Amino acid sequence: MSSFRRIAKHPTICLAESCINFRQIKQVQTQLLITGLLDDPRLHGQFVASIALKHPNLLDYSTQVLDQNTNATVFAFNSLIRAHSKCPNPKKSFQFYNKMLKSNNPYPDNYTFTFLVRTCAQLLDCGTSSAVHASVLKHGFETDPHVQSCLIYMYAELGLLNCARKVFDEIPQPDFVIMTAMVTACAKSSEVGFARLLFDSMPQKDPIAWNAMISGYAQCGQSREALNLFNLMQMERVKINQVSLVSVLSACSHLGALDQGRWVHAYIGRNNIAVTVSLGTALIDMYAKCGDMNKAMDIFWGMKEKNVYTWSSAMGGLAMNGFGRKCLELFALMKQGGVLPNEVTFVSILRGCSVAGLVEEGQMHFNSMREEFGLEPLFEHYGCMVDLYGRVGRLNEAWDFINQMPVKPHAGAWGALLNACKIHKNKELGELASRKLVELESKNHGAYVLLSNIYADSKNWDSVSNVRQTMKAKGVRKLPGCSVIEVNGEVHEFLVGDKSHPRYCEIEAKLDEISKRLKLSGYMANTSPVLFDIEEEEKEDALCQHSEKIAIAFGLICLKEGVPIRIVKNLRVCWDCHAATLIISEIYDTEIIVRDRNRFHHFKDGACSCNGYW
Repeated sequence: MSSFRRIAKHPTICLAESCINFRQIKQVQTQLLITGLLDDPRLHGQFVASIALKHPNLLDYSTQVLDQNTNATVFAFNSLIRAHSKCPNPKKSFQFYNKMLKSNNPYPDNYTFTFLVRTCAQLLDCGTSSAVHASVLKHGFETDPHVQSCLIYMYAELGLLNCARKVFDEIPQPDFVIMTAMVTACAKSSEVGFARLLFDSMPQKDPIAWNAMISGYAQCGQSREALNLFNLMQMERVKINQVSLVSVLSACSHLGALDQGRWVHAYIGRNNIAVTVSLGTALIDMYAKCGDMNKAMDIFWGMKEKNVYTWSSAMGGLAMNGFGRKCLELFALMKQGGVLPNEVTFVSILRGCSVAGLVEEGQMHFNSMREEFGLEPLFEHYGCMVDLYGRVGRLNEAWDFINQMPVKPHAGAWGALLNACKIHKNKELGELASRKLVELESKNHGAYVLLSNIYADSKNWDSVSNVRQTMKAKGVRKLPGCSVIEVNGEVHEFLVGDKSHPRYCEIEAKLDEISKRLKLSGYMANTSPVLFDIEEEEKEDALCQHSEKIAIAFGLICLKEGVPIRIVKNLRVCWDCHAATLIISEIYDTEIIVRDRNRFHHFKDGACSCNGYW
């Protein structure tokens, strides 16, 4: 019989649960002792549970009460196991399991192992987890649905999906709780394909299953699938909660799907959903990554409660969108408010310094990580510093900084230096940075492409050819460019040279029009990004097929006048596309916002927020 079944409580036990301090609990205990009720194992167990579960700061006292009765029930032991599993030192749960076994009085039940398995999931200790699973088998609870779902959850937390699958496969008729646990385990391990098969086969799906599936898609970068499933969730009239909305906003952020993100924001308002810290932070992140910093900051200032991640998200958005000085001003306000920064905060700060070209201020903030806040810089912080030096052309200082790093320089640092060498046309240092980068990541296509661009700038076609031959010999392929644009809530994806879109004939006509108007404005194609020695006219044709140009043409066809064209690209914007987009924004009198893999480019009236460095 379950130790956590519903049992009518004695009025004195109800009184114990309503106590608000230790003095009141002592008074209730005295009353139980005087009346002899504490000798009743059942009431004794309820009193132990009322202290342990309602007053977690009094766990030591609840243990003393447990020890006062030599006939303590399994319910009493389970209450302490459960309470300790939630405390800062969950290992203590096992002490009460061992006490239970030594007492030879109560016998472990399914709840005992449910709480122990959840303790293992918190500890992330494979050895302890295996021992507990063995105890489950020894005591015959391997077929209990609660224990089974907890085992699946435990192995998912440990990153052992095969073990979770083994537990699942041995269940002849898994119920929806177990199937939901397995779907969640596959969200966590990036096995979204198998998770979707399980999800679709579930006869009934609760909000937890829907949220797990949507979250899994969002975390694995399959954002369009996340949004499609969210639409299906609404059609099925499943209750949508904050967990659902945070995942959907994450998917909108990844795609730059501002219209859908706005819809989610409006849905929150229409349904009076409380904007918690996590939901508010997700909204800020969505608007920032869709290039609407005004709206992001409106939400930021409107939030009554903010944590360090809220501040960091706002600062990161400002830096990404080119507002470096505003990012630093916000950091000053954060410190005045007594909020302590963390490692994520300093990534935002250093990026803010970089986009504003504030080298000395960046150095000061980098040094303050250790000296003022006791934070050890991570690889990403070192990469930001190299980018900071490189942006202003101080390549020798960037080189010295890399060589003085207390850890082995990583790919991010060498990549930042290589990009700076491309921009500032330093062939010798660029070659060195490229070699170092390839040593760390032999199939990093970006390293080869940047080096090829350095050679192409100087018309050194033999070296370009050598780089291409090396890429071919090592099986390195350049990642095809892909640009995403949202029109009227629908996401459209274009690949380089892509002609599959149903409206491509219109797009092609618009591209021809754009090309003619660019030439009339005096624009000359920058063909150096085309990494092979062909005729200039052929190079121009190749550049016209770049994915962001196709997306821009589609945006000019479909969007109303005055509506900004918003594009998300998976690679860096090439020099020619950047130069062309500057002029397009002027001759078509339209704002074009492009988020590439590094930062935002806000093109307006022939100027860009990146000031020519990205």
